[in-house]
Amino acid sequence: MPLRRLPVFDPVNHPEHYTAGSIECVDAIRAALTPDQFAGYCKGNIFKYLWRSELKGAKIQDCKKAHWYLQKLLESFYETDTNAK
Repeated sequence: MPLRRLPVFDPVNHPEHYTAGSIECVDAIRAALTPDQFAGYCKGNIFKYLWRSELKGAKIQDCKKAHWYLQKLLESFYETDTNAK
C-alpha cells in the first residue's frame, strides 16, 4: 500500500485558520465584494504586510504574504480586464 503524503502546513498560501471545510476565507470575501472592492481589499493587505514586515520579526513570511495578495490582485485584474495581457 503506497504511503500518502500528509498536507504540509503552509502559513502563507493556505493557512489552516483561514479555511472552513473546503472554502478559503479569501474566496468567500471575493464572492461577497465587487471587483473594485476586492482590489481594495488586496491592496490594503499588501500594504499591511509590507508595513509590518520589519516590525514583527517575520520579514520573509510577511513579504511572501504581500506577494500572495499581489498575485490575487493580478488574477482578479486578468479575469475582469478584457485588455489584460
